[in-house]
Amino acid sequence: MFNNIYRGRRALITGHTGFKGSWLALWLQKLGADVTGVALAPNAEPNHWAMLKLDHESHFIDIRDEDALRAAVTQANPEIVFHLAAQPLVRRSYVQPVETFATNVMGTANLLNACRSLKDLSAIVVVTTDKCYENKEWVWGYREVDPLGGHDPYSASKAATEIVASSFRRSFFNSSGGALLATARAGNVIGGGDWSEDRLIPDLVRAVAGQQALEIRSPRSTRPWQHVLECLSGYLTLGQALIDRDGSAADAWNFGPDREGNRSVEALLTALARDWPNVKWRLSQDVHPHEAQLLQLDSSKSRQLLKWQPVWSFDEGVDVTAQWYRTLLEDGRVTSEEQLDAYQITATQRDLVWASLT
Repeated sequence: MFNNIYRGRRALITGHTGFKGSWLALWLQKLGADVTGVALAPNAEPNHWAMLKLDHESHFIDIRDEDALRAAVTQANPEIVFHLAAQPLVRRSYVQPVETFATNVMGTANLLNACRSLKDLSAIVVVTTDKCYENKEWVWGYREVDPLGGHDPYSASKAATEIVASSFRRSFFNSSGGALLATARAGNVIGGGDWSEDRLIPDLVRAVAGQQALEIRSPRSTRPWQHVLECLSGYLTLGQALIDRDGSAADAWNFGPDREGNRSVEALLTALARDWPNVKWRLSQDVHPHEAQLLQLDSSKSRQLLKWQPVWSFDEGVDVTAQWYRTLLEDGRVTSEEQLDAYQITATQRDLVWASLT
């Protein structure tokens, strides 16, 4: 996988205790990397990272603490950094806007500044979001050259994060022999192990466990849904290109699903109910803060230049998501490693570039 480029390589993940970060830590360990994590201590029960029981160095640090973060980064001395630590929730950003900007913008600046002194660093992948674009509610997907923006504080903070990363890239990185820096923007991610508050599938799982119907806000809102392993394969493909000194990869990249993955909230719930009859929902009558109704990504650039493409279809991603939670609730078993193995096998069978044995 990834031409064995991660085997024996020192990798730092910020946000490793989160949903995406924990899956990435699992995958990098299976690829043979020497993983170090920096994140807040898990404050939710259950927690996917704790469930995985991974054996790697871990520092529980707030990335707003510049001195503590610098010390941890220096100690880890990574060759590649994946920056995922963030305040990731739209609705929380309305309640805590200053904390959201401080974490997502200044936290990123703190990390990139700490990385400037690392002698062995080859690559930095800063993860933002599809919501970093100025959303005009149009019917075609956003491209990397489209304007950044953001109505809510979360989206605006991620647009600002992109600007911070671009500034550091042009000012301090990408010089001859220096580290290459890129940003990655993914769609709405689903998959087992997400227990975030105020997020569709975790809220649905909690409702199922409590034998209740989930109250949903916007059944017709459309999002680019993708399984968590899809965007992670994109991040790892991008990291490989940066380590291989491909200067053209030091840029912004979309990693979204094919057009068939752009579905409404109601369509996603209907697909989940097909695999999980206990899934039920009802429409909320409350007034809620603004959220985008239509959002799509154009990932043509990553498909053409990085040769990246999704592995699982929308239905396949929904199926394995439902299976992960059902197996946990009904049998008490965590199937993350099994699903990762199945994903890699499928990628190999479909002859995807990153999964080839060349």
